[in-house]
Amino acid sequence: MGKKVTKPVIELKNVWKTYDMGETKVHALRGVSLKIEEGEFVAVVGPSGSGKSTMMHIVGCLDVPSKGVVSLNGRDIATLHESDLAQTRGKSIGFIFQQFNLLPMLTAEENVALPMLFQGINRQKQLQQAQQLLKQLGLRDRMDHKPTELSGGQRQRVAIARALANTPNVVLADEPTGNLDSKTGKEVMEILADLHFKKGKTVILVTHDIDLVKHAERVIYLKDGMIEKIKRNGKK
Repeated sequence: MGKKVTKPVIELKNVWKTYDMGETKVHALRGVSLKIEEGEFVAVVGPSGSGKSTMMHIVGCLDVPSKGVVSLNGRDIATLHESDLAQTRGKSIGFIFQQFNLLPMLTAEENVALPMLFQGINRQKQLQQAQQLLKQLGLRDRMDHKPTELSGGQRQRVAIARALANTPNVVLADEPTGNLDSKTGKEVMEILADLHFKKGKTVILVTHDIDLVKHAERVIYLKDGMIEKIKRNGKK
């Protein structure tokens, strides 16, 4: 049986990101070229100051490069107006953050429904989808709870449900276990692995924790804003 033909979901071509710091320039990324294929599980790792956060913003199309080209589903993001980019990004990429980034005045259900509001989905469909996702993630009895009434693990599950609200083909997780104990962190990583292996999602994990990269098929090692090496793990 032939190998399945995939296409790059996100592609970086000679990407630089430079910040002006008064009289000096800081090159956070230096000529990075990378293809992330549809259905891959990729981990981006490196020490503090290696460019991981900048890479996350660029890969997630939250920021534009100083030089080079970033393509999302074959489209150069530099050619999109900000409103079009926000709409495309909101539909194509689901974000999971270390700090959860849940709105404290909203319930779990309302937090999960929020991204669908920006895509113009009607209220009934928003709530149906939010309820279904929260049930799938074991939060059936926590839908009406606000973030302060939830444990760290429950908040991260709500954040994962919110990331999946618009059925994106890419899930980008930035240090998703950073604020969790080891047992809960393991559960979150199992959810991400299931999204990839069972649901076929493209998962991009940004982390400094080497123990987490075992879940990925490919590991991108960053150092001083450049790709130091790429390692391919054995598939499960």
